Amino acid sequence: MTVEITSTAELTELLGTPGPRAVAKERPRLHERDRQWLAASPFCLVATAGADGTCDVSPKGDPPGFALVLDDQTIALPERPGNKRADGYRNILANPHIGLIFMIPGRTDTLRINGRARLLRDAPWFDEMVIKGHRPVLAVVVEIEQIFYHCSKAFLRSELWQPETWLPDQLPSRARLIKEVESPAETLDDLERRYGPEYATTLYA
Repeated sequence: MTVEITSTAELTELLGTPGPRAVAKERPRLHERDRQWLAASPFCLVATAGADGTCDVSPKGDPPGFALVLDDQTIALPERPGNKRADGYRNILANPHIGLIFMIPGRTDTLRINGRARLLRDAPWFDEMVIKGHRPVLAVVVEIEQIFYHCSKAFLRSELWQPETWLPDQLPSRARLIKEVESPAETLDDLERRYGPEYATTLYA
């Protein structure tokens, strides 16, 4: 039998209420330790939703410290060359609410930031986000409304950082997946060349 949860009362009855520490850990501005975390983080996940509720989660990565701290309640993320879909950016234009999870490889806790975002095509501090001679084409400015550290349980359960659990060859190569799933006109050999060793040379081009 399938039993759906349809109210917050049912959800609370099932899960219980958060403890005082879980409630009190939310903050509206950066602590010095948060700044240090951002300076050490090379990767984050960016969650957005459109006006109609359609959601998107996009990975963002660069050398550690790529998230630029503008002040105690504002950070900025640079945009690098990608596939030009801009799903998350289109969402931001319709609905500014944004959620971020910043990770540090090997750490099982994460830093979460929720707030409101806007897009800038230029600002004086863009020069501080130049990587390998490339200036970002735009930046996402996030005004922080809520920040807190998230516990380690998901990473411990998944053993995400345990190399002995990694099975990268369990699925076909990126090129083969594209060929089988998307059926592009390119041959598999063409795709293998595109997503082979030279792919890493196009990260900032």
